[in-house]
Amino acid sequence: MKNNLAIEVENLTKIYTPRRKPPVRAVDGVSFSVERGTIFGLLGPNGAGKSTTIKVLTTLTPPTSGKAMVNGFDCVGQPLETRQSLAVVLQQNAFEQFMSVLNNLRTYAQFHHIPRAEANKRIPEVLDQFGLYDDRHTHAIDLSGGMRRRLQVAKAFLSGKPVIILDEATTGLDPINRRTTLDAIRQQASKGSTIILTTHLLDEAEDLCDRLVIINDGKIIAEGNVSEIKRLGIPAYSMQLIFKNIEDETRKYLNRLNPLHLKINNTTVDITLQRTHQEILALIKELDRTYGLIHFEVHMADLEDVFINLLSQRKEDNR
Repeated sequence: MKNNLAIEVENLTKIYTPRRKPPVRAVDGVSFSVERGTIFGLLGPNGAGKSTTIKVLTTLTPPTSGKAMVNGFDCVGQPLETRQSLAVVLQQNAFEQFMSVLNNLRTYAQFHHIPRAEANKRIPEVLDQFGLYDDRHTHAIDLSGGMRRRLQVAKAFLSGKPVIILDEATTGLDPINRRTTLDAIRQQASKGSTIILTTHLLDEAEDLCDRLVIINDGKIIAEGNVSEIKRLGIPAYSMQLIFKNIEDETRKYLNRLNPLHLKINNTTVDITLQRTHQEILALIKELDRTYGLIHFEVHMADLEDVFINLLSQRKEDNR
């Protein structure tokens, strides 16, 4: 394993063989690597193979074939060393419900053999980082769902492990607390931690990730930084259009464009189309001439639009 890589996955395959059912190839020859100190996104729809990949990296399940290395340790041959080098936030929260937030963190620090003096220094830092300081004496059972989630992520950051895996880390958080958590993730990466992030919130991945892969049906269908992935396939543009009036004929015309996304609110239209830059300009001229366009804004499609496009292409290719 190269010294600058925190994670290296080579031809990873996992086949489940349920009783009386055909084998399921949950992960099918997946390969990727993650540099130290970066935020890496593992994206895909439900059932794509993300969770299985995470289970292999965390030694919860062995691969059928292939290799996975975490911080220089083989996930199969060195499971204890692998687990000791990473912290994991799974989709299910895990903490002592009848302990206070503070005592949850103290217990977690002891479990991970963090010296008391160091724990006493780091615990107030993570409490403040995640906006939990004022609730440090509150029992976990009395916290809201969002605060419990923040406590779970705070524990992982407290561990000081070089690799942190966050599986849907912002689930259940309101926008303000979600922003606090995203800022904390950035800070942790800036300190040298490697963050592996799975999320269904594609704006979150676009905002955070240095690099990412998109998995579907157990295979990687896209890999690179956000800009590189956005350039895959046919260019897509998102537009906001404001008309003088929107008649039925205007609605029909917009639907005939086969948009990736279309939302009409009074005289304002948000639409995403797969078109070249020249085609978009020609379309705007046509809309202005025929339907009374009074204002428009155009920008490259966001990661969510590209994600949907890539999955659609994959579905078409498999027919």
